[in-house]
Amino acid sequence: MLKIKVVAVGDMKEKYFRDAADEYKKRLGKWAKVEEEEIKEASLLSDPVKKAEAEGKEILKKLKGRVFLLDCRGNKVSSEQFAERIEKAVLGGEGELTFVIGGSNGVSPAVKEAASEILSFGDITLPHRLFRVVLFEQIYRAETIINGISYHK
Repeated sequence: MLKIKVVAVGDMKEKYFRDAADEYKKRLGKWAKVEEEEIKEASLLSDPVKKAEAEGKEILKKLKGRVFLLDCRGNKVSSEQFAERIEKAVLGGEGELTFVIGGSNGVSPAVKEAASEILSFGDITLPHRLFRVVLFEQIYRAETIINGISYHK
């Protein structure tokens, strides 16, 4: 069974975001084993570069399989293109996909280098916790597209 891991900096404090993310994780369970790893925000550091580097060290420990970094400066993809990338990775033999959401200061160069691909869902800015829900929803949407299930219109 496919393994999907989401690695995100920060915790999910708001119950409504946690509930939404958990709903999509549950739905994804028919196609994949879904795991979520939270990286503690380096809040004690004031320098944004040092924060990203400290968080990056922890992110790097969690990466496995094909790594998709979500970054507003990445390659913009539609839901269909996102599904194509997931399907291509799986058909290419990847048994594990890791999706990374960095902290508010972005990620270190080392994390960018470790990523198989850097993707963006568009030009809008979302709070990180809400973006995590959006990511889980888009992964679920991708699986419905791949499996020909009527969800995506």
